[in-house]
Amino acid sequence: MFAFVRLSLSAIVAAVVTFGLFTLMTILIAGEFKAGEKSVAANFEINPQVDDVKVIRRETKFQKVKKVVTPPPPPQIERQQAAKPTEPIATLEGAIPEFEAPKIDRQNFKIQVSDRDAQPLVRIPPVMPPRAEKSGRCKVRFDVSPEGAPFNVVVTYCSQSLFERASIKSVQKWKYNPKIVDGRPVARSGVETTITFRLTDERGNIIPE
Repeated sequence: MFAFVRLSLSAIVAAVVTFGLFTLMTILIAGEFKAGEKSVAANFEINPQVDDVKVIRRETKFQKVKKVVTPPPPPQIERQQAAKPTEPIATLEGAIPEFEAPKIDRQNFKIQVSDRDAQPLVRIPPVMPPRAEKSGRCKVRFDVSPEGAPFNVVVTYCSQSLFERASIKSVQKWKYNPKIVDGRPVARSGVETTITFRLTDERGNIIPE
């Protein structure tokens, strides 16, 4: 029942609004049409002609250059000329003094060389084994030949066994001045030395044994 009443009211309101709009349109149509004022025509130039810009040139007046008078050259001073020498050039000539050449007896001629012990000339450092994890040292005993080459290389002590082979290879590449006895090179036996292996970390610090 309420819905029916609501629908009826909506229909009445719609009818009133429609009638009002219809009446307003009728009044507007029935009124006289008055034309508006005529608009003023506007003219536009698509390609206007541009006037040339007048360039103002500056007039420069040059003054006449006065005549430059060149100054006279400086006076010449007379210099005294040195007289040429009349004496002839002296020559230094001297006779080579005569002397008797010394006689050398080849049989009795000897060069005396003082005795000395074997002396190291070249020492090749050992190669660090790749398996090494810390520093170490080895004591090595060897003999030196009359030509200065080490031989009979023996390791007497090593802090780690992996350093033995590297120590022997290093000593075998060394070079010595041989031992001299009575002016003649002889073999030297029982030479001992210590080879040190220093292993460092990434920061350059030595890793102790």
